[in-house]
Amino acid sequence: MTASKTNPGNFFEDFTIGQVIEHAVPRTVTEGDRAVYGSLYPTRFAVPSSAEFAKASGLAVHPVEELIAFHIAFGKTVPDISLNAVANLGYAELRFHQPVVPGDTLSTKSEVIGLKQNSNGKSGVVYVRSTATNQRGEVALDWVRWVMVHKRDVEAPAPEVVLPELKKNLAVEDLVVPAGLDFAAYDFALAGEPFRYDDYAVGEKIDHVDGVTLTESEHQQATRLWQNTAKVHFNKEARPDGRNLIYGGHVISMARALSFNGLANAQLIAAINGGSHVAPAFAGTTVYAWSEVLDKAEVSDTVGALRLRLVATSGRDESMTLRNDEGKYADGVLLDLDYWVFIPR
Repeated sequence: MTASKTNPGNFFEDFTIGQVIEHAVPRTVTEGDRAVYGSLYPTRFAVPSSAEFAKASGLAVHPVEELIAFHIAFGKTVPDISLNAVANLGYAELRFHQPVVPGDTLSTKSEVIGLKQNSNGKSGVVYVRSTATNQRGEVALDWVRWVMVHKRDVEAPAPEVVLPELKKNLAVEDLVVPAGLDFAAYDFALAGEPFRYDDYAVGEKIDHVDGVTLTESEHQQATRLWQNTAKVHFNKEARPDGRNLIYGGHVISMARALSFNGLANAQLIAAINGGSHVAPAFAGTTVYAWSEVLDKAEVSDTVGALRLRLVATSGRDESMTLRNDEGKYADGVLLDLDYWVFIPR
């Protein structure tokens, strides 16, 4: 009998605490990634859009959007971590250690840091800490995520429950400021809005107004671009309802792009403190977004940091309500993302 050469992916019972997985196929970032990203999302942030603007901001090489690096690095983990996923559930402690530029080659490895079987015995939650390095062996970004994964055998014994202790949020001291970043010569007219660090107040909410309807073709193109092979995004037989689940990262990028209207000068994502995919999204969903300023801190004479909550919703919620009276997420909330950005002072 010939042994199968195809990869069935790991199921919940295949993971063990402390297991380290080197993910296959390094990926080189190109200018094509920047162009296709711009064709998929209505992004207009000046630093990744303009090489001259980036240069005037003190950056030696024109970086791509941080979420391009995240999607590429995340995609590397899918065949080993979430090929048999029910859903990706959340993120924490994500730091961008340096800008990623065209020509950088990203490789990713993950360590299993938590396991918990679900009460139904059919699936479990796997926690991993993933690290992406460039061709020089330097860390580009690292993060924790947790994902619900099917069991191969529902009779397989449940592992000991291990839940990692994760920071509620990264402190401003944890953020890595890109080398040379200086907004002293920042051109607000070219950036698109006049609002700087001092114009935002903790507790302020911003309705980003615009909406985009998700399509099957665009989300599948995006997911393939990042070499994310999770079955639920492509194969209608992978879910009982026969629908393709929109990749959660697609919703993140869409919401981030929509946030330009009101946060055009939030030029660089420094970190993601945590994120939850609150509800599934499918083709035909119209995504809107709103933000709340959670915290702010001075980083240098010309650079400030805002900690923001970015909320993506199905349909526009002008009341910008995150939770209902029972403390549960409000109807229509798709994404709750807590992140730090660098902004000119």
